[in-house]
Amino acid sequence: MSENTPKGKYYERFDSYSRFLHLLIITSFISLAITGMIIKFSGVGIFQFLSELLGGYAVTGFIHRAAAIVTFIYFGLHIFYLLRKKKKKKFSFTYFFQGENSLVPNKRDLQELIQTTKWFVGKAPRPEYGRWTYWEKFDYWAVFWGVAVIGFSGLLLWFPEFFTSLGLPGWLINVATIIHSDEALLAVGFIFTYHFFNTHFRPDKFPMDTVIFTGKVHIDELKEDRPREYEQIMQNEELQQKFGDAPPELLVKAARIFGFTALTLGIGLVLLIIYSMIFLYQ
Repeated sequence: MSENTPKGKYYERFDSYSRFLHLLIITSFISLAITGMIIKFSGVGIFQFLSELLGGYAVTGFIHRAAAIVTFIYFGLHIFYLLRKKKKKKFSFTYFFQGENSLVPNKRDLQELIQTTKWFVGKAPRPEYGRWTYWEKFDYWAVFWGVAVIGFSGLLLWFPEFFTSLGLPGWLINVATIIHSDEALLAVGFIFTYHFFNTHFRPDKFPMDTVIFTGKVHIDELKEDRPREYEQIMQNEELQQKFGDAPPELLVKAARIFGFTALTLGIGLVLLIIYSMIFLYQ
């Protein structure tokens, strides 16, 4: 297939499995963020009101733990996805760490970070991004860090009797409380500002990038936004099989409604956190 004759104007960047996992991430994270902040700022009136809307702090805690279970589920499903992909494509572990499409940060990411900074001030051309940008890799590993640190500390708080019966000191529960609370606050602030801006609020993506929901991106947008990935696709006949028609209009509308709802909840929560921090430290 030549560059001028793709079999469709849209390219599938994300398969249905990846899109499903991202839906689990969004719903579980927003649920954890809202219920977690309600508990963290329980002394602030607006969060007390939100707790009452949910049915009280007992219900809030239940939703929080249910969302935590979903988090562990999608994390396990993602690991399974990577192992299945390795077996199916016969990739080596080295490919996951050093390949062109690796999500592990490398020297090129640092170079693109520096070049992007220069591009912001008109001192360099826009980098030719590939499959993953440096900020997407940062987002990816932030999830791993969050599941490990926030997840394990949350388990300590959920089952304190069990873990102390294993010989862990009681003071570790107090440490877990601080870590879980403050790391969660950091994660919420990061996702609803840094991630939202880089994914949806950049001028070339505003007001929303729906590709993670529909899975497809227009070929012209792909060529302009990620020229290195585009070149890789046009040199690989197997990847070119992912060209096709536009996603269904109903799916695009549903993606926008769901996405805008998530954006509104996230930004609203950040504003409430700022208000609560001001309220607490008056």
